[in-house]
Amino acid sequence: MPAFSASAPGKIILFGEHAVVYGRPAIAVPVTQVRAKAIVMAEPKSPAGQVRFIAPDISLEAALDSLPEDHPLAFTIRRAVSTLQLVHIPACSIRITSTIPIAGGMGSGAAVSVAVLRAFSASVGHPLTNEQISSLVYETERIYHGTPSGIDNTVITYAQPVYFVKGKSVEILSVKNSFTLVIADTGLKSPTALAVGDVRQAWQKDPQQFDRLFDSAGAIAEAGRESIESGQVEAIGSLMNKNHAVLQKMGVSCPELDVLVEAARTAGAFGAKLSGAGRGGSMIALVAPTASTYVADALRAAGAVGTIVTEVRQS
Repeated sequence: MPAFSASAPGKIILFGEHAVVYGRPAIAVPVTQVRAKAIVMAEPKSPAGQVRFIAPDISLEAALDSLPEDHPLAFTIRRAVSTLQLVHIPACSIRITSTIPIAGGMGSGAAVSVAVLRAFSASVGHPLTNEQISSLVYETERIYHGTPSGIDNTVITYAQPVYFVKGKSVEILSVKNSFTLVIADTGLKSPTALAVGDVRQAWQKDPQQFDRLFDSAGAIAEAGRESIESGQVEAIGSLMNKNHAVLQKMGVSCPELDVLVEAARTAGAFGAKLSGAGRGGSMIALVAPTASTYVADALRAAGAVGTIVTEVRQS
């Protein structure tokens, strides 16, 4: 069996994080500058059916059978085997690498799962469809995040900007005019499950207040869609600023994120906000293409441990 490889991009949420868990719309876009990659290779000298994971980024080298049922990699492969109704699994190794920051709000876990599923299903001669992959990755995301919205697995599987409402069909966004984003990493790990759980507890204590915040975030996402599809780039930035204020009221920002958001705005960004679960992780700034380097420098000077410049391209 030849080697089979697949990769998947990172992602950032442009609008609607947290509110999307409660049925409001959100917008996410892929970030192709960072990727997860999986390579499946035959291991003819190994026992039949043995699958070995090699993931140097997390110091993991283990056989499938040695991992617990709820280990994300093991769970992903077992669900794939079940979906494909495989009777015999060729002995193989799956090597996984990624340049996506872990717990940085950029979909690292979902991207790894997408890449693994694509490479593994191709290696057994039954490539999974995008719909199947997205569904399977959602199941794995429940291990990572508890109550995921489904937006990460969707945007990463399809690798296109998406307008997403939980439980509804995927809508690929039409981008009239390309726009440039600078992504900055606070360096603070932000486990999504914890932030999502805290928001849920706060919502349960004060549902009226949080439903109003979710409604505000949803309305911003709808306006964001109109701005993207009509090519009003600077309007996207204004909406990002409004979305960040809503997320602050939800209690999911932190001083490090707020400092970077303000630094980006001071440096000339059209708008800036946290992206993802919050409490650390990443923030994003909408900039003129000619200002991307200047804003990225300002963000690093303000404490960002790394920056990525990405373009959401006209479609």
